[in-house]
Amino acid sequence: MGCWVADRGSFDAGAFFEALDRRRQEQELLWKDVAKAAHVSPSTLTRLAQGKRPDVDSLAALVDWASLRADDFVRRVHGEPEPDPVAAISTYLRADRSLTPEAAEAIAKVVKATYDAVAPKR
Repeated sequence: MGCWVADRGSFDAGAFFEALDRRRQEQELLWKDVAKAAHVSPSTLTRLAQGKRPDVDSLAALVDWASLRADDFVRRVHGEPEPDPVAAISTYLRADRSLTPEAAEAIAKVVKATYDAVAPKR
């Protein structure tokens, strides 16, 4: 395990696990039911219970299952950064189920090129 560095943000795995546990209890589910419903391995949930961080795909699956926001569990050191609008738009496009991945990527490229052409440099 890497050492903690005071000048960067970190993921609060304990708080995330507690939020998952609350959702599990609300739905009166066993952990194996959560694993099945969220499409993650039971060992992923065991590791979370031990205070370990999930891999990014498991995190995405669990926040989706529990209707949580992953960002709520990021502890920031330097305050809230200004969001990147192009990244946000690209994220929404990739999440749009009516678009193919190729179509979402093509639109994202157009948005990025347009933004880069007209937006003031930061």
